[in-house]
Amino acid sequence: MIRTHALAMGLLLSVAIVAGGAMSESAAAASPERAALAANVTAKRLVNAAREPGQWMTYGGTYSEQRFSSLKQINSSNVGRLGLEWYADYETNQDQHGSPLYIDGVIYVSTARDVLYAFDAKTGKQLWKYNPMIHGERLRYNVGLVNRGIAAWRGKIYMGTLDARLVAVDAKTGKQVWSTDTVPASLGLGDMTNRYAITMAPRVAKGKVFIGASGGEFGVRGFIAAYDAETGKEVWRFWTVPGNPAKGFENKALARAAKTWSGDWWKFGGGGTVWDSAVYDPVTDLLYFGTGNATPWNPRVREPRIDDDLYTASIVAVNPDTGRYVWHYQETPADAWDFDAVSPMMTADLTIRGHKRHVILQPSKNGFFYVIEAATGKLISADPFTVENWASGVDVETGRPIVVRGARYASQPWDVAPGPQGGHSWHPNAFSPLTGLVYIPAWESYFTMANAPPGRRPPPGRFSLGIGMGVRLAPGQLQPYDRHGLSGRLEAWDPVARKIVWETPPFSQGRPTGGVLATAGNLVFMANGSGKVLSAYDARTGAKLWSFDAETAVYAAPISYELHGVQYIAASVGGAVQGGYFAPTNARMLVFALGGKAVLPKPLPYTPRQLNPPPLTASAGVVTRGGELYSQYCSVCHGIDGRQARSSFPNLTVTPLLWTQDGFDAVVLQGVRTDKGMGSFAADLKPEDAVAIREYLISRAIALKAAGPAALRPRFPGG
Repeated sequence: MIRTHALAMGLLLSVAIVAGGAMSESAAAASPERAALAANVTAKRLVNAAREPGQWMTYGGTYSEQRFSSLKQINSSNVGRLGLEWYADYETNQDQHGSPLYIDGVIYVSTARDVLYAFDAKTGKQLWKYNPMIHGERLRYNVGLVNRGIAAWRGKIYMGTLDARLVAVDAKTGKQVWSTDTVPASLGLGDMTNRYAITMAPRVAKGKVFIGASGGEFGVRGFIAAYDAETGKEVWRFWTVPGNPAKGFENKALARAAKTWSGDWWKFGGGGTVWDSAVYDPVTDLLYFGTGNATPWNPRVREPRIDDDLYTASIVAVNPDTGRYVWHYQETPADAWDFDAVSPMMTADLTIRGHKRHVILQPSKNGFFYVIEAATGKLISADPFTVENWASGVDVETGRPIVVRGARYASQPWDVAPGPQGGHSWHPNAFSPLTGLVYIPAWESYFTMANAPPGRRPPPGRFSLGIGMGVRLAPGQLQPYDRHGLSGRLEAWDPVARKIVWETPPFSQGRPTGGVLATAGNLVFMANGSGKVLSAYDARTGAKLWSFDAETAVYAAPISYELHGVQYIAASVGGAVQGGYFAPTNARMLVFALGGKAVLPKPLPYTPRQLNPPPLTASAGVVTRGGELYSQYCSVCHGIDGRQARSSFPNLTVTPLLWTQDGFDAVVLQGVRTDKGMGSFAADLKPEDAVAIREYLISRAIALKAAGPAALRPRFPGG
């Protein structure tokens, strides 16, 4: 076992600055054999990826994205002997969401803030590291400094970046080949151009790289685009929502979609961002992708008439060569709950009622499991796989959900399940053709939604959810019940019988799950998110057979590969467990094999920052105003009262910046931490606004300190 410690090796690495300010560090030259094979992924190899079970060449393993490995050297009878073979540290203290690729002896993995590594898959030796040097105003318009994965094609690795670029990197050297701005000024989007970010894994097929971008809550117009894999030149772009009617529509599909919107929707951007799921299907020769919510969340705020708002919260199919619209299925028309349809999906061949069907499978964020005919988009079935109370079901004939009276929170708040956290989010699922089961990182989540107070319509193109935040009612008054929080579990779902076959007990409250891998060894691998434990389960019964303390949160889905006749399980791990943003996360690559003997180092001691706020000097009016501004501009990342909505962002109730307005302004208004993803808000906030926000945070820190430890659990905005 060779331990690769990135910090220690940094002194030994050669550093080269390449085009676009990107940085590559090469630890060792690749062997001649590896140099010839490095990421030599072609159309033939990807279409026939199942015939190379020892490889993991694309995000979901194969074009079907089933995340199933036919390797079975590691199986349910011997998995107890599985041990750590090697590990390699990353230079980051933030969350890791990206699954690695394994191609011809090399593991490639993207990490937080878009740093890309290549490791020798046998020894763990770092071959190179690439840093795209993300920068600019766009970094403030994202809800996580994460990267969810990469793609490979003909000797190049492709990655989207938080400043909305698509980059191609030489797989042998780690040097940048090209970099393309996916949202150039030539699109004529004005200020909206700077509100995009990319966190999704690109997909590659037919010589093109497909990528979308996030930013729906910040007032952008969603899209997916295709780029020439060799040159980075844009081939086509499909907008997911119609733009300004005065400028005309790009195609007939958008002209039809415009009839399902009202008011000046384009001034709010529209939303519909493609920020995670996309699948190329060689069977139908179609590209499928999921779209996000409309902007803002509350339909009564975004437009005068509640209508479907196509193509938001939908699965859309287009021609991969031209981007031409083929079909769509809208899971949540007139979405009011942030029910993006971007949860990972896959294709599969199932026998349903005696007929073989080629279908799309998706456990959606809205709590329903969808089975959809891949060629036409026709709904076959939709069933709840977790607790949901916003719809009584889905009409199979029309494909429309039957929305429960009151769920749209028009006059009274509604404790919606699932909440915007989702019944399932971006964490990858897996499907085993041997068991016929889909393995879902399922969530049970709740979120109180209320109509925005009168007069709270946000300015066009600015961040807003359009809902009342932090609603609290007396016991018994909240409908349909009063529940809070989130818990995760692993669930085995039969898409033909349309039922849960088995599920694990819920993980600890507030802990989401990791992604899933299924193997022919009758195994399912998944971690319990911030619970730190990666486990293997019997694929047929759900019995836990093996577990490993990763000493850090595990969110990304593992992969499996084979090298020199040995099967390995690889997992990219890292995320805050205690102390949040400021704590070390022990982020690293872990690789396991039967009989592995490596041991992780003991975590360094860490004392979380304590609540130590300065005295409150502002009036009640200033504090109230600060709370309103904080809710609009800060809460989506930092939590409803500063205690971290997500662990990759600082807990603002304990930051030393509360002690000095100059220091606070340097970050918020002057952008001194832009390199860490915190851009300047000077375009939106005046100096007196920054004062009010700081005073609000001081007031919250004082209240939390008085309430004691029980009040310190982080909360999602409005939860």
